[in-house]
Amino acid sequence: MTGFQTILLLRHELLLIVAAVVIIIYDLLLPAEKKSRIIHFSMILFAFVLLLGLIPSAPGELFGGSFQENKLTGFMKDILNLAVLIIFLQSGGYLRKTENAHKMAEFFVLIIFTLTGMDFMISSGDFLTFFIGLETASIPIAGLVAYDQLKSRSAEAGVKLILLSALSSGVLLYGISMIYGATGSIYFRDIAPEITTSPLVILGFIFFVSGMGFKISLVPYHLWTADVYEGAPINITAYLSVVSKGAAVFIFAVILFTVFKNIIHAWESVLYALAVLTMTIGNLFALRQDNIKRFLAFSSIAQAGFILLGIMGTGSLGMTTIVYFILIYIFTNLAAFGVAAAIFDASGVETISGYKGLYSTNPKLSLVMMLALFSLAGIPPVAGFFGKFFLFTSAGSQGYFILILIAVANATVSLYYYLRVVKAMFIDKNDQPIAAFKSSPTMRISLLICSLGIFFVGFISGIFEYIMSLSSMLF
Repeated sequence: MTGFQTILLLRHELLLIVAAVVIIIYDLLLPAEKKSRIIHFSMILFAFVLLLGLIPSAPGELFGGSFQENKLTGFMKDILNLAVLIIFLQSGGYLRKTENAHKMAEFFVLIIFTLTGMDFMISSGDFLTFFIGLETASIPIAGLVAYDQLKSRSAEAGVKLILLSALSSGVLLYGISMIYGATGSIYFRDIAPEITTSPLVILGFIFFVSGMGFKISLVPYHLWTADVYEGAPINITAYLSVVSKGAAVFIFAVILFTVFKNIIHAWESVLYALAVLTMTIGNLFALRQDNIKRFLAFSSIAQAGFILLGIMGTGSLGMTTIVYFILIYIFTNLAAFGVAAAIFDASGVETISGYKGLYSTNPKLSLVMMLALFSLAGIPPVAGFFGKFFLFTSAGSQGYFILILIAVANATVSLYYYLRVVKAMFIDKNDQPIAAFKSSPTMRISLLICSLGIFFVGFISGIFEYIMSLSSMLF
């Protein structure tokens, strides 16, 4: 393999590392009174990273098979890059606050470094590379969660995340060590034929699922989610909800479909129970939330339960529905978080009750939030409907009709609490609603991108067919 081919295989990771270094150097060269320039510079630079990452390359592997790159993993990384660019566009108002004047560059650099770890994790060909990528992604996130140094709840959230993340990583690594002991290898392609229903493999698999369950916020490994989401800055909460969860779901599905394919009957039973618990408990707790970040936290937990339906489908259809749903989920959830961030930056309000009468003063933001909530609820004709429809189709292809019935019941419950926010904005009266304001140009661009994604991704059938063609290469 030539040097240029190697660079193409590593293009996403190398571009991210170069971007982080360039941002650090640019920040060092800027005088103190011009530090705010780093915001637009980083946004433009990352837009180039996204575009250059779209360069196609032939499938291949590096480092003796530890790093695997193909069109599907490349597409997954492009999805995550798009999500991060939207988050950057939404973060300008927050970063311009006085308390963040001395640490704007750190915000971008930490996110880029954690995204680099996620990219390595997605392309991992063995459990060692997978674990290193996972930890590279996890450690900077704790710093991002504790980014608001002057707020005790932000520091508390950072401590909770780092402690619980360390515990979950330990459980995950213990499970990997059991799988290694049973099979004698850490390479995915060598492990797959050796996987059986022996007690050691099953125990190792349970520990593995437990560790990944924490990263994806599956019940009962979800208890950290609401507290960390509430304490973190809202833009970091969006990152945790979309990018971090999306990367974990991608690699979790790949490992289940390739490494543990011999014991599908065993892990499908485990995921069945996790899906029911996650959907139900996430929805029930979302019913009683008033803080918008906690509300969206439990909403994202419930959405993780729906994602498991796609995994239950197994094969290329299951992989396709997962990637497709995550793509839609990025536009949908970031639209909701973007509106919440714009409102918080302008008024400091982050409660659903504080949104009463919002339509009378800020109709465009209210419409975007309504669109996002309808998509999360799966109401046609927005993209969220198509995402959930294909998840149900994936589970139905394997005969899990009772699970689909439970999912439909949970979707009905979720419709109630999503419409509660819509009711507050459009129907409830408020003598002192949030004053009319104009969000930043970059925020408006991000919300436009999300709105277009919510409208059109579901109707462009070629997107699903393209993902299906990529997923079929995996099997």
